[in-house]
Amino acid sequence: MTDAAKTMHGDEVPAPNLAEMLALANTEARTHYDIFTGPAMPTPHGRAFGGQVLGQALMAAGLTAPEGREIHSMHGYFVRPGDSHTPMTFEIARLHDGRSFSTRRAQAYQDGAVLMSLIASYQGPEEGLDHQDGLDTAEIAQPESLPSVWDKYGHLTGERRNSWVLNRPFDFRHVEGDILVDAGEPRSNQAVWLKSREPLDGGQALHSAALAFASDYLLLEPVARRHGIPWATPGMSAASLDHSMWFHRPFRVDEWLLYTLESPTAQSGRGLAHGRFYDRSGALVASVSQESMIRFPR
Repeated sequence: MTDAAKTMHGDEVPAPNLAEMLALANTEARTHYDIFTGPAMPTPHGRAFGGQVLGQALMAAGLTAPEGREIHSMHGYFVRPGDSHTPMTFEIARLHDGRSFSTRRAQAYQDGAVLMSLIASYQGPEEGLDHQDGLDTAEIAQPESLPSVWDKYGHLTGERRNSWVLNRPFDFRHVEGDILVDAGEPRSNQAVWLKSREPLDGGQALHSAALAFASDYLLLEPVARRHGIPWATPGMSAASLDHSMWFHRPFRVDEWLLYTLESPTAQSGRGLAHGRFYDRSGALVASVSQESMIRFPR
């Protein structure tokens, strides 16, 4: 158990277990679809966290993919907010299994209403062109030298709102500093080291779903940071609208990954962010893009 997790003993809101969050139950109620159920992850504000929905949907879709095929891309839309105290049902449609690729549609439901809909594509090993825009991660402050949110805000764990920030299944370490209470000088890019707080046993499908889970926590930050706006701004409301990811090379979420983010534009109450994930050797392992709603009191 990590030191951060030990700190939580006795807290009102314990950190969710990542493996349990991504362990879905197959109802075996298949007609035209495969049906799975995923556990709830309670949040202080009562709304289901989008990253959890994405991760569970990818786990469900991956369970129907042919053996040997791994996810290489997904594109999803968040349709309506969900209740964080209610389990979700996932409906998987096996759209196509070709010679090289398999396509799945995953939809998340609560009380018969669609919360999120995505399409994911899977591919087996194949030889082909290979290049990447890698990164010299040695030139960036290393995670061991940076404070975790527990180091900085662990003394606030008794406060209900702060528990949502602290009790996460991932360890995030900001290179430029977090924006929880102070966003610093406006800038549109940032870098964050991340990994799961506990070892994660499983194959690439599990680690891909876990990375989708983790990615959603931070994609609004470069939008807010561009305007010098901290998360603690009174009355600010935000929500993910869509989410796309591409998985390039094998990786593990229980080993440090560098997450670089930038926001090229914001308008009409929406902000766009792009992110890239690198392993410690500097290999580009995944990419992500998301548009989010962000609003303030008039």
